[in-house]
Amino acid sequence: MTSSNLLLEAHFLHIPKQASLSNGFRLVNWKKETVSRCGSSLCVDHVADLSERTSSLHNNNKAKPPRMVVFSSDGPITENKQDANNNILHSLCSYGKLTDACKLVEVMARHNQLPHFPSCTNLVRGLARIDQTDKAMCILKIMVMSGGVPDTITYNMVIGNLCKKGDLRSALSLLEDMSLSGTSPDVITYNTLIRFMCDNGKAEDAVEFWKNQLRSGCPPYMITFTVLVELVCRYCGSGRAIKVVEDMAVEGCYPDIVTYNSLVNFNCRRGTLEDVALVIKHILSHGVELNTVTYNTLLHSLCSHGYWDEVDEILSIMYETSCTPTVITYNILINGLCKAGMLSRAIDFFYQMLEQGCSPDIVTYNTVLGAMSKEGMVNEAMVLLALLRKTRCCSPGLITYNSVIDGLARKGMMEKALALYNQMVEDGVCPDDITRRSLIYGFCRANLVEEASQVLKETSNRGNGIRGSTYRLVVQGLCKKGEMEMAVQVVEIMLTSGCKPDERIYTAIVKGVEEMGMGSEAGELRKKLRQWKLLREV
Repeated sequence: MTSSNLLLEAHFLHIPKQASLSNGFRLVNWKKETVSRCGSSLCVDHVADLSERTSSLHNNNKAKPPRMVVFSSDGPITENKQDANNNILHSLCSYGKLTDACKLVEVMARHNQLPHFPSCTNLVRGLARIDQTDKAMCILKIMVMSGGVPDTITYNMVIGNLCKKGDLRSALSLLEDMSLSGTSPDVITYNTLIRFMCDNGKAEDAVEFWKNQLRSGCPPYMITFTVLVELVCRYCGSGRAIKVVEDMAVEGCYPDIVTYNSLVNFNCRRGTLEDVALVIKHILSHGVELNTVTYNTLLHSLCSHGYWDEVDEILSIMYETSCTPTVITYNILINGLCKAGMLSRAIDFFYQMLEQGCSPDIVTYNTVLGAMSKEGMVNEAMVLLALLRKTRCCSPGLITYNSVIDGLARKGMMEKALALYNQMVEDGVCPDDITRRSLIYGFCRANLVEEASQVLKETSNRGNGIRGSTYRLVVQGLCKKGEMEMAVQVVEIMLTSGCKPDERIYTAIVKGVEEMGMGSEAGELRKKLRQWKLLREV
């Protein structure tokens, strides 16, 4: 027996005479142990005299173990017919016995049997998922030679695997086989190959590849063209990308505004505004109209770099054309101005939105309210919050309330902060650690440490976490007021709440009390901490 012979360990399977596989996805009604009993070997079945063996087994009180016979691939495959082998193939694939299924398909091909096509499709996909690309390609070839036409998804999975392995030659060869078999490559096929070429220093090869595909009758997929142009821009620069756009027009692949927006966005993210200007000039020279996405991308980049004169110029162009600013446009402007510390102008844009009939969304409100609170404009923030509560398009959320409460706490307006906190709860917005920490810090700044400790206790009772620095601030404030008993209670809360800082936190608390000129209070607190074995004896 030669090394090419495939040895098959055959079990006699209890398959009813009427068993058949009417389609590739219906499991026939035979014993479940069919495949599990096979182990790592390939199971095939004698079809001849099957009914006699089944009858004799049923007549015996004790069923005898199945006979095991070894056959060479040069001889009859245990006299199995095509349908019986396809039943086994389907079951092997269903149970994940991919290696055995591969062997069976190869043997069936040698004996001029047509393997069940849907089972082969599932087999190829399964092999591709476990990176058995060579075996997957072998089964693909058998499918094609058997007269089948594998679908695009199956081919794409194998081509993707070949690209991951760095085998571009095999991937391109499989693409050619794919077309010859009657399966049309799609956007995913081309994108996979083009991305691999460009990412591996073969951007020019990718350009030539796409040209050749267009010349061969490939549809001018705009998504693939956009991907190619952006990758060429990334690896070869904007000048080369624009040249590719011009060359592809000759091949019948014309860019649209989405392609150009991709170039604008890429250069804006890189901060190469000279290249952005080059792309915009090319767009306008070819009579393509900029859309809102283009303008928003430009504005975002200009705001990030602080080019406010250019921002005004872009806005003027938008007002003159049909591309009026949207809520996204205003959010970009307001956010950029707030980050640049130009709050008054941001507020002007906010009210300009309202005049233009453009309704602000929650992002707009949160951006302006956050900036107002940080700048101490809490009264204006309260007015804006009241306006938000009256609108129907959106309602205040956790971030909204946290921003205003923090602003009020920073200004020491704790009565309003507490009232807003209660309003927040009534509105069904659940406060978080940031909310309570803002209240605690505000109470401590206002020398209302008793109220701070009360919030701390409520927070602890709810099981919410509090930072060690917050506890330290409250303890120091209580010690400053001589409320040593309450300070000790806060330390106890700290211990029972699950906050387990190391000794340095407790040392810092005692040191802070000492630095306030309260030596006796510090000594008393140190004594308590040593009793609890939180501080070591010096």
